[in-house]
Order: sequence, then C-alpha cells, then structure tokens
Amino acid sequence: MAQVKKSQRTGMITMKAGMTKVFGENGEHIPVSVLKVENLQVTGIRTAEKNGYNAVQLGYGNAKVKNVAKPQRTEFANAKVEPKKKLAEFRVSEDAFLEVGSELSVNHFVAGQFVDATAVSIGKGFAGGMKRWGFKGLCASHGVSVSHRSSGSIGQADPSRVLKGKKMPGHMGNKVITTLNLQVVSVDEDLGVILVKGAVPGAEGGYVFVRDAVKKERSKDAPFPAGLKQANKEAAVSEEKVGE
Repeated sequence: MAQVKKSQRTGMITMKAGMTKVFGENGEHIPVSVLKVENLQVTGIRTAEKNGYNAVQLGYGNAKVKNVAKPQRTEFANAKVEPKKKLAEFRVSEDAFLEVGSELSVNHFVAGQFVDATAVSIGKGFAGGMKRWGFKGLCASHGVSVSHRSSGSIGQADPSRVLKGKKMPGHMGNKVITTLNLQVVSVDEDLGVILVKGAVPGAEGGYVFVRDAVKKERSKDAPFPAGLKQANKEAAVSEEKVGE
C-alpha cells in the first residue's frame, strides 16, 4: 500500500497540450510543457473506514452521456456532476479531503514549486536491442555478416536458459512513466493552463497526472487542502466589495 505523507494534498488530472518557450526575468529561454485543466471536479472520496485507504477521486472534462456506462451515470448523478471523460484517484491525508462536486483551479499549484508528472509514454512499436536499450551492436568486421545490429548472446551454457529480465528486442514505450521534480514556471487561471519547466511524459492530447513532488517540501504558498475555483471567486468578490 502506498504511503501517505502527513498533510498530503490531492494531485490534478491535466491534458498535455504541447510544448513552447517562455522567457525568464533575466531574458533566459525556458522550454515549458503546457498542461491544460478543464472542468476538474471531485466526483467521490475514499475513506479508510469504508475503503481501507484515504483518497479523492477526480473527473476531467465533460463527456457525452451516451458514451458513459449506466453504472457510471448513476455515480455521477449521485455526485451531482456532469459525466467525465477521465477519472483518477489521488491518495490524500485525513485533513485533505474535499467536498464532492467542488472544482479545482490551476492555482492549486504555484509558480516555483516542484511537482511530479505521471503519464503513459509514447509507444514506439517493436524495436531492436540497439534502439530499445542502447546496445553497441556487433563488429563491422571479423567475420560478422548481416547481423551488425543484433543483440548478440542472450545466455550461457549454465543454466542453459534465458534469465528473467534479460534485455531483448520488443515493444518499446507505451509504459507508465513518472518524471520527478519538475518546476512550475507559471499558472494562468483565465486560460486554465500550467506551465512546467522541461518535458513531461506522453504525447500531445494525453492525460498527465500532476502532484506535489514527493522528494521536496511543498511550497508554503500552495493552498491547503486545495486550490478551488469557488474559493477564488469568493475572494475576488470580497476584494471588489472592499474596494467599493
């Protein structure tokens, strides 16, 4: 069972929109991945008493009702949210539960903090040992013929079998990859995007799960238990009233 840190927040479901570049304060060129957030709502919670673990279930985007199975329609109806395209659970601590139906904002993350990104890597199809594992290949001479890119020996006389885990040609990519310690460059609530420094796994249009970095301390400016859209709207309204 995955360990839950003290005061662990939920992550977010995002969609990889592509990559671009921004310029830092010193004019430096910063490559960034653009992660889109759209209608990200809490669709359910999991408690230790009932389910054996604490987690928040999130739903991304809105799906057509005809494309959703009947049992899921009932779940969405009970949660009073529209059917979602993608569902995912994030482990949280007991003090980080969210109300079902609340909508998360990109302000859940703040500029400068570090996050971990998880996604399915781009599939490359069947690949040989040189491309898949970086093997050197065989010699170009000394009697080698028509097998310069082959893997070479895959075992020995004893135990006369191929050992488990042997690196061999096969399906490359299409695996769940987690990239650690990516820095958030900026967030834009109006556009609903998060700009993360560097590359994140997966192809354009794929889902990326983003959470607080497990190997670094969470930023003190990050809202707890989460950055919610309704809370941001209420804060803006209160500021307007004070200004009047």
